[in-house]
Amino acid sequence: MRPSTDGDLRPGDWVQIKSPLEVAQTLDDDGMLEGLPFMPEMLELCGQNGVMARRAEKTCIEFPGGGYKIREFLNNNTFVLEGLRCSGKAHDGCQRGCTLFWKESWLRKVDSQEAAAPDNFAGKEELRKKLKTKASPTRYVCQSTELARATKPLTRKRILLKCLYDLRSGSRSVMEMSRLVLIPAWRKATRRIRRGRLTGQLKQTPVEKLELQPGEWVTIKTKSEIVKTLDNHGRNRGLIFDEGMGDHGEKKFCVRQRLDRMISEPTGEMRHMDATVILEGLKCTCTNVLGGCPRQDFTYWREIWLQRTGNAKPDSCPHEHREHCRESR
Repeated sequence: MRPSTDGDLRPGDWVQIKSPLEVAQTLDDDGMLEGLPFMPEMLELCGQNGVMARRAEKTCIEFPGGGYKIREFLNNNTFVLEGLRCSGKAHDGCQRGCTLFWKESWLRKVDSQEAAAPDNFAGKEELRKKLKTKASPTRYVCQSTELARATKPLTRKRILLKCLYDLRSGSRSVMEMSRLVLIPAWRKATRRIRRGRLTGQLKQTPVEKLELQPGEWVTIKTKSEIVKTLDNHGRNRGLIFDEGMGDHGEKKFCVRQRLDRMISEPTGEMRHMDATVILEGLKCTCTNVLGGCPRQDFTYWREIWLQRTGNAKPDSCPHEHREHCRESR
């Protein structure tokens, strides 16, 4: 069995992100620890307190060609904190909003009542200079682009062991893990059965621009409407309408943010998107992967799949967008 780590961090524990000087001592010349970058967006969080969401036993990684692989982090000492995502500010405004991964060496366990550390850290600018955001004029460096370097392959036996680790650490409940094991097992056993992914018949797919803004409310169109926007691979202008997205048809959601630009995980290049948004609360559940994945990437929605809605209740909108909702009604 895996040896326990110093501090035995568990879901629900309060932690404090260490100071820039402490973090700098753990990094190599590329601003990384075991292949995982400490990014400038994370520097702004130094000294803040957060709640442990789960240990990142493994993660999905996108490789060139669009394929995904499940791999484990080096040394099994990587964690996810509740609600902390990359702002993209230091990466020319990337809007993917990726979950941030934290090495245990960057965290200290604290009491829930302990105040956050002051923001006047020594060494902050020195550390900032050490952190890389680009490997070349066209290739960005971030945690997403370096995941293959920060992880190693997993055997099926090792994946099953990781499921047990998730249960032991409290990162997943028995009910969660049962679902994350049974669904992939069922899918594999019935892989010859045609899935419910929507596919259309178009050779050239259309675009519709609603110019949606954060805080606006939308209704997801029905499957019968969406299928008319897809090609025979289930894509609209290259973006797939993934399996499970159709389950949200005719439901209302708040726009979290626009997706105008995002860094490609396999290539590190900036991709420019058009008429695409992220909806609050809709994330990849990763039910195709045995044992699941901690990343909870947002799903991406073409505006042509949505209809602007003007009668949503402001109080049901995430707090940072309520005023916008009141003004837009």
